[in-house]
Amino acid sequence: MNMRLWSSLLGLCVAIAAAAFLSPAAAQAPTRDAEQWVVPRTADGHPDLQGNWTNSTLTPFQRQEGRGRVFTWEEVADLERGDGVCPPNPGTVACGRASRDGASNEARLSGNEYNEVYWERGTRIAIVNGEPRTSLVTHPANGRVPARTPEAERLGQERRDFRSQFAQYDHPELRPFAERCILFGSPLGPPMQPVGAYNSNYTIVQTADHVVIMSEMVHDARIIRIGEPEPMLKGVRPYFGNSWGRWEGNTLVVETTNISPLQPVRGVVLSQEAVVSERFTRVDEETIVYEFTVDDPTMFTEPWGGEIPINRFHANLYEYACHEGNYALGAILSGARYQERLEAENQN
Repeated sequence: MNMRLWSSLLGLCVAIAAAAFLSPAAAQAPTRDAEQWVVPRTADGHPDLQGNWTNSTLTPFQRQEGRGRVFTWEEVADLERGDGVCPPNPGTVACGRASRDGASNEARLSGNEYNEVYWERGTRIAIVNGEPRTSLVTHPANGRVPARTPEAERLGQERRDFRSQFAQYDHPELRPFAERCILFGSPLGPPMQPVGAYNSNYTIVQTADHVVIMSEMVHDARIIRIGEPEPMLKGVRPYFGNSWGRWEGNTLVVETTNISPLQPVRGVVLSQEAVVSERFTRVDEETIVYEFTVDDPTMFTEPWGGEIPINRFHANLYEYACHEGNYALGAILSGARYQERLEAENQN
């Protein structure tokens, strides 16, 4: 083997070895193409947010107490390894599975009905501004939803007392909206949150004066009007609230009021004074950074919010045929009536 060929092979081996040991931080450094990326625009000149997107992630909604703001890159590699050895529904950050701390009630309650093959909890830690985040909530600084106010606790107890006079399966209106295929809520918000179990996917369509976000879950659709807000009477509180947007440079800023009491946020029914602010910024070909703030002094002791990467979803969204395949509600209610008949017969 001549010296020139030997030198070339040695250089190639060194390059391969360097690439293999490249740190995750360095691997995620922006390339020249990324630095030259130009925001795509619609015909009216605004950033183009259209397409299919997902905010599924392994990052918990709230931060584990005592943790810092970011994971180490070694922790990221461990959490994302997805080696297929996870037990069914582990519910922890081990084995590349997100903590149930950030999962929706539906995700937590459905743990006994599904095995691992059905879950789509995400495969990546949320990275914002180059930081692998330990929580989607970023303010307050501890990454956790702040405490409820005494008024929120009082109203919550009032609702529980009212609900306690009914049995769980007395009639359909006592079952959750999602189970009744009416509304799923949390994916579209506001604020928009990953489902925590599966189908954290969206389709965005925009015109000069509207942005429509459709969630895969129950195919809910949220319409955001662009322009000067038209206020609603406080007592009018539609699903998804009254959302109005405006463009600030390359960022779509949305403020929502009149949020429905039937759409609680983290288990809290927002007050009539609540305002949820959101910011959608297209930062590269594959990513929209979504920022949100919940401001409701009646229900929370301080404003809170976070940042969530919404990533390009390179697949189709299919119809969520909820009613057509929803045998659970009828079976649950008929089963409850059967139990009541048995109890009545035993008493006779």
